[in-house]
Amino acid sequence: MLTLTSGAVQVIRTVTANPELPPETGIRIESGVDGSDALRLSVAPEPEAGDQVVEEQGAKVYLESRVAEILEDKTLDAQVDPQGDVSFTIADGATT
Repeated sequence: MLTLTSGAVQVIRTVTANPELPPETGIRIESGVDGSDALRLSVAPEPEAGDQVVEEQGAKVYLESRVAEILEDKTLDAQVDPQGDVSFTIADGATT
C-alpha cells in the first residue's frame, strides 16, 4: 500500500483543512488523460467507487484502482516551496 511521509501528511491536511470543504475531503490520484503514464492529482470531496483509501493522521489519499496497483510499493512525499507552491513526489520503497 502507498506510504505517506510526514511531509505529505502535513501538506495534505493543510490543503484539505478549509472548513468549507466536506470532512471526507482528500487528495485523489488517478490515471492521466487518454491512458498516458502521467498521474493526475486533485482535491476530491470523497473517494470514488472502487478507490483505495490511504489514511494517515487525518490525511486522506484516494487512489484510482489502476493507480493503487502502480503505487503499491511507493512513498508519497510533498513539499511547499518559499513561494507557497506545493509539489508532490513519488519514490520507490517505504520511507518516512
